[in-house]
Amino acid sequence: MPDPDERGRLYEATRAHVSAETGEESGSVRRPEGDYWDEVPGLLDKAADYRERWSADRQTAPDRSADPPGSFRSHGGFYLSPERHTEAIAAIGRVREAEPAISTDVRAVEQENRHGGSLEGFEHRLKDDDRLKEKVAAVLKVEPRMMAAEAVGEVPDGIRYTYCFEPRSYTRGYDDIKERLESRGYEMYYSKNSWTDPEYKGVNTRWVTPDGRRFEVQIHTLESFHVKHHVTHVAYERIRDPAASRSELRELHAFQREVCSRIRVPEGAVDIPEYRKEGF
Repeated sequence: MPDPDERGRLYEATRAHVSAETGEESGSVRRPEGDYWDEVPGLLDKAADYRERWSADRQTAPDRSADPPGSFRSHGGFYLSPERHTEAIAAIGRVREAEPAISTDVRAVEQENRHGGSLEGFEHRLKDDDRLKEKVAAVLKVEPRMMAAEAVGEVPDGIRYTYCFEPRSYTRGYDDIKERLESRGYEMYYSKNSWTDPEYKGVNTRWVTPDGRRFEVQIHTLESFHVKHHVTHVAYERIRDPAASRSELRELHAFQREVCSRIRVPEGAVDIPEYRKEGF
């Protein structure tokens, strides 16, 4: 077993490797503890293999030849007419305008929390415009009479944040973050505890501002965040792809279970209550 300094160097090398592959900023690096980190190089090799295979079978761009100018069509085939697309662009712009004030509070909570929680992946706090448009189009397909602004309001993770804690302080950290966000006037309307899920670990919470803007806050350990953000993300994306075959889906789900089985479950994490406010 490597000593802690070797594990720290391994984690730094791993983050650098992933950043080089994806073009993402490496962000802050904290020295990890635990057996998961010894498995990271092999797990990343498997993820890279899936990424290479997926690239060879990537969906072709959707045929937009018959679409009118100003419309939108996603790779998944979701469509917005020019009028709906214009509405969606304006609504997404209002999401972008709301983000700085929320982010100021979220960063203040990071500094104030008493259990060593840190924001990770902060540079990815805004969902990509095309992914937001795709989600809006999916909502409008089910509810065609809904306004695009309302559809954008239905998307819970257009703005999203992640706090990470060491396993020993995870459950207390969750309570601390929740109390501090509530003290700033935000209301949690949903909380999903996935620590017993074989393919995903963590707690995902959804919040609403006093003026009705929704955002997501995930609570992770460094291990569960690294798994989600750097190791299994390619599998998650491929599972969402309609082109994935049944045999490939079985393989990808098995990969997610294999990776998540190596994550330490913090004491008390499975007892964090789930919650959904009526009407949301």
